[in-house]
Amino acid sequence: MTDPRPFLVGGEWRTSDDILDVRFPYTHEVVGRVCQATDQDLEDAITAAERGFEITRKLPSHARSRILYALLDQMQARAGELVETLILEGGKTRNVAEGETSRAMETVRVAAEEAKRVTGEIVPIDWTEAGENRMGFVRHLPLGPVLGIAPFNYPLNLSAHKLAPAIAAGNSFILKPASATPLSGLLLVEMTLEAGFPPEALSYVVCPGRMAERLVTDERIKFFTFTGSSEVGWHLKSVAGRKRVGLELGGNAAAIVHEDANIDYAVRRIAVGGFTNAGQNCISVQRVLIHRPVYDQTVEKLLARIRELKTGDPREAGTDVGPMIDAAAASDAMELVQEAVAGGAEILMGGECSGTMFAPTVVANAAPEMRVNREEIFAPVITVAPYDDFDEAIRLANDTDYGLQSGVFTQNVNRIMRAFELVEVGGLQVNDVSTFRVDQMPYGGVKGSGVGREGPRYAIDEMTEMRLMVLNLNGGME
Repeated sequence: MTDPRPFLVGGEWRTSDDILDVRFPYTHEVVGRVCQATDQDLEDAITAAERGFEITRKLPSHARSRILYALLDQMQARAGELVETLILEGGKTRNVAEGETSRAMETVRVAAEEAKRVTGEIVPIDWTEAGENRMGFVRHLPLGPVLGIAPFNYPLNLSAHKLAPAIAAGNSFILKPASATPLSGLLLVEMTLEAGFPPEALSYVVCPGRMAERLVTDERIKFFTFTGSSEVGWHLKSVAGRKRVGLELGGNAAAIVHEDANIDYAVRRIAVGGFTNAGQNCISVQRVLIHRPVYDQTVEKLLARIRELKTGDPREAGTDVGPMIDAAAASDAMELVQEAVAGGAEILMGGECSGTMFAPTVVANAAPEMRVNREEIFAPVITVAPYDDFDEAIRLANDTDYGLQSGVFTQNVNRIMRAFELVEVGGLQVNDVSTFRVDQMPYGGVKGSGVGREGPRYAIDEMTEMRLMVLNLNGGME
């Protein structure tokens, strides 16, 4: 048994007697141990963040950028270690772990560039007579201590999406990982220190969610960014007080396949989008809406494609679908499938679950009001349903409390523009699935899926304060 890893408070590595075991979801064996922070440690982390902010706010942009490029160098040198950690702590397949590591590095690279582009503007004041001989200047200044709470499903890249923009903006930072997957974030923080980020400005605290709430409510935290479930996210926003909040929450994304689509391509993308990372993705394809004239052939091709997916040990090359994060999550998802079947839905394939392993599942004839369609299932499960015209497809896609991303497959530009205008999401992917994301793009949702946008440039906007100065050119003149 390995010694428990410490946590970080203002650059100081600390230990405790409260030890958390990290288990490999496929075999349930312990693959790491971490010390958990106490309430006093959390208080000390906030105090350190305040002190560290007085250092980071004075860092010139070239220094912030240099720190991020040094972090990128660290990540490139230890990429293999990051990949293995993601596989073991989260049960990711090797392909997905390698992809997440590459994306996290790209996130840091983009933030390193954006650190040099935190610009301002000159605002014309003399639009009215009262503004004659005055000039306005706008700057974007660091906001203050930032708290980031990361999820279990992409613990490295989504931590980078919080940490890197905070550094680029000139803020101090506290990272709280998901308890199931704290090891990759710990490596990221180690590398950040090695990269030269002021130690006082960085903390990494492992603790249960109920304890982390005190960080959220503390007025000394100026920005809180959370990725996770909608229920938890909206609750934390309700107790966050006056601070700014960014929420990237759940979804149950639709994929619309119209009769003029490239069906073979759509099927390939849906098979990826619905089952990558065992469906544990907030923009995973969950509801597939198919134009009735091509419904039967599309479903037939989709089932054939999904049957080709290899399910099993995520450590093995070629595995497409590994375990879910834990047996409880798998059981919760299976409950939604069984409930749909009891209500008249039909399982076309899959529908089996053993421990953390959930077979890729396709459900037909599930009514829109069923929970398998209305809630985020967060498992390798998709539903398929026909529609008769494109307006009906849009209505069905919008018939949800969520609005993160959706995909639409069609060659008709009028339908594309209609979907862009009417589908209620933060991002629409045309001739691709909802799971498409590159890390520089604005990313976030509407309705129950959150507020604010990630992507380094857009997160930096959230983490800075716009300040106006008006210069009176007549002041003091005779």
